[in-house]
Amino acid sequence: MALNVKKTLPYLLTFAGILLFTFLSAKAGIDPVYVALKKVGLLGFFALVIIQLIINFGLGVSWKASTPKIALSRLTMARFVRDAASTCLPFSQLGGMLAGLKATVCEHPANPKNRVSWAEAIASNIIDITSETLGQIVFIILAILCLIGHQDAGKFIIPLIAGILILTIGISSFIWSQHKSGNILEKIGYFLSRHIAASWHESFKNKSDSFQNALDDLWKHPKNIAYGAFIHLIFWLGSAVITWVGLHFLGANISIFNAIAIEGVVCGMMTVGFLVPAALGVQEGAYIALGLVFGVSTDISFSLSLLRRGRDIVIGVPVLLLWQIAEIRHIRNLKETSPSK
Repeated sequence: MALNVKKTLPYLLTFAGILLFTFLSAKAGIDPVYVALKKVGLLGFFALVIIQLIINFGLGVSWKASTPKIALSRLTMARFVRDAASTCLPFSQLGGMLAGLKATVCEHPANPKNRVSWAEAIASNIIDITSETLGQIVFIILAILCLIGHQDAGKFIIPLIAGILILTIGISSFIWSQHKSGNILEKIGYFLSRHIAASWHESFKNKSDSFQNALDDLWKHPKNIAYGAFIHLIFWLGSAVITWVGLHFLGANISIFNAIAIEGVVCGMMTVGFLVPAALGVQEGAYIALGLVFGVSTDISFSLSLLRRGRDIVIGVPVLLLWQIAEIRHIRNLKETSPSK
């Protein structure tokens, strides 16, 4: 029974997301959305793309801050791959994390000094997810503060506070498990290794201590993790700037504090719906609901969501193609350097 649910749940969530997306599209209307998007133009759209690229590089910097031993270029690329897989492929955020984990590993045999082991890769990704979640909690709190006093905002504030409490308890337990290890963290590493490569899976069973050692080594410098969380927060706020600029291009003039409220609540709602592939429907519903609080029409809010999806595709597709080219080259190099039978 549990196995059947595990297999069918992704399809059910995808179908539900498509239905919600279709419903919201019909509600917004094609013509008003087209008119709104036309206001942005190509120059405005690519301005949003450039701002997003800056934010993505900043997220790589925040990852580097918490795991300084791994090269910035590798972490930045892994972050790009993680986000691209989550937004451009029919994966949930978990699938994007697995893709980012694979991109973190440097397996080129000609560069042993630059190689990142599976244990270091999993530990590094876990630390980055931890620091990002810490920054995200603060970001959602700032969004709640920006919501206070607005009409109809109360229906969001209470669920968000409850969500923050749950998220805080969850991340506290997650951090505790990283220090104490035990069955929970071992199962996480076991799951990640099993879904990346068979060789990692076998290695994890035989050398699970190296994974815990890699985590312990990173937690010896908690200031690095706190620094990474702070940088994450800065660039989460940067995503609110994109929302503010995007709405300005679409003809809706709101304050930057309102944009922080919108993006923070959207962030929280998408976190809750992390199992829905590409947050289809969830993202649109969140933008529309928050837009109404600040007097933004449904068609403009829906257009903002479409701009975000278009921006993610323009960035994500080339990233995924470059990543696959790098993987193909890696496989060829392995074949060329492997001893002949």
